[in-house]
Amino acid sequence: MAMVKDSPTLAASSSAPHPPQPAPAGGPLRWPHGLQRALRHRSFVLGAVLTIFMLGMAALSLLWTPWSPYEVNMASKLQPPSGAHWLGTDAFGRDIVSLIMVGARNSILVGVIAVGIGMGVGTALGLLAAARKGWVEEAIMRLADFTFAFPALLLAIMLTAVFGAGIVNSIIAIGIFYIPTFARVTRASANAVWSREYVLAARACGKGPWRITLEHVLPNILSVLIVQATIQFALAILAEAALSYLGLGTQPPEPSWGRMLSEAQTLMFQAPLLAVWPGVAIALAVLGLNLLGDGLRDLLDPRLARKR
Repeated sequence: MAMVKDSPTLAASSSAPHPPQPAPAGGPLRWPHGLQRALRHRSFVLGAVLTIFMLGMAALSLLWTPWSPYEVNMASKLQPPSGAHWLGTDAFGRDIVSLIMVGARNSILVGVIAVGIGMGVGTALGLLAAARKGWVEEAIMRLADFTFAFPALLLAIMLTAVFGAGIVNSIIAIGIFYIPTFARVTRASANAVWSREYVLAARACGKGPWRITLEHVLPNILSVLIVQATIQFALAILAEAALSYLGLGTQPPEPSWGRMLSEAQTLMFQAPLLAVWPGVAIALAVLGLNLLGDGLRDLLDPRLARKR
């Protein structure tokens, strides 16, 4: 009886190892993997801890502070750190911890609104420039260049001269200065997405530019905008502190980190710690947001994610 030889195809298929089965799409396997990657990223973890601490301190100040940050007590002025006043008191007898907690709230308020203004308007202008091209793109970019000629500090001085000093004018000045920054970042990222194959396929299917922008372009550049917003948030805190230091930002009796530095400079040799505490608060807040932005950039960029 003739023996039947094994088919080469069957032999190869029987000896080859079975390919791995793909994981279910959108299942819970993605979240633990992403969380593990995030927890292994030192920059992200440290930045998240510092940022959460700042946000928690600001949120706690809405409900509780060790002492009233608005109450003046000259009998307790310039006290060193103690059990009653953990970081001491200022020249008006106010508790430093309470001032820093409420100052964090005001800094976050300015940063969130200013970055929201810059991100909202700038992203819309950048998407419009990338979608329309031609003279529209050129006009938007030249307008952005013109806006860069007026830094936030100079714009705040101009607004103060017209409308008076205050936290609202600081927010407007910082927000306007951030508009061209987000417009440039959005336009550059959107132009890269517009050249991708799936966008060309969407155009071949008859989708209009605005539908492509909302369905394909904006979701693919959202991670870039989030990282940029985190970095600009840190710069907004610095800008608010600088404006308050010059007397153009948050006005008394509202506490501000920048004004605490301004008030401490006259007592630098008598009570040097008055300048240390708000300076440390500003440094930790900016450091935490910068580290968080750096970590988010590494985690959200698929090219960097594959290298880790």
